[in-house]
Amino acid sequence: MESFPEAHKPGYAVYSRTSLAIYDALVLGLSNRWIWRCPSSHLVGLYNRHVSANHLDIGVGTGYFLDKARFPVSDPKVALLDPNSDCLGKAAARIARLNPVTIQADALVPWPQDIGTFKTIGLNYVLHCLPGTMAEKAVIFDHAIPHLEDGATVFGSTILQGDAPRSGAARKLMQIYNRKGVFSNEADALEALRSELDKRFDDVTVEMIGCVALFSAREPRSA
Repeated sequence: MESFPEAHKPGYAVYSRTSLAIYDALVLGLSNRWIWRCPSSHLVGLYNRHVSANHLDIGVGTGYFLDKARFPVSDPKVALLDPNSDCLGKAAARIARLNPVTIQADALVPWPQDIGTFKTIGLNYVLHCLPGTMAEKAVIFDHAIPHLEDGATVFGSTILQGDAPRSGAARKLMQIYNRKGVFSNEADALEALRSELDKRFDDVTVEMIGCVALFSAREPRSA
């Protein structure tokens, strides 16, 4: 694995070829429906509403949502950015028909300038894995903005605590994941997410399903 900041690694180093083999069933099937109370169909719907013909996906997982998404054209340009080479390999193989470009990089540090600009950037299940407060995590939006075409959209989802409705099982699992460093969302609340988006974009939508926030943002504010 490439050398990236050590403090960022717990949230993505857990994803190996072995864990990725069960990720769809365990996380996207079981946890999303029964623990987080946001069935994966809602996240597929988020992609279908926003994904464009020129898309960058951050934190690519297994490539499940890009595989399921309905792109507006048959031959979209798709780029995958992730610090974890196993995730990049798994996702790229899954959507090989789309000929994706892979970029091994840490999205919390300034992105490679030569990756270009995009009509959509997806951040699905990324923020709750990033270390720090919501204000500290939101630097990822600052890194994204220079890579947005005119009229582009940033969209994604994240698992929240705060006032988010959580069952006993959800609370317990979040405690375990935070203890292991897989999650870092103890201070993540809906108000904080909305505030950070509103600071940067004029057109923001946030919807809660279970304890998952689905968001989209357009029209970056002037610096």
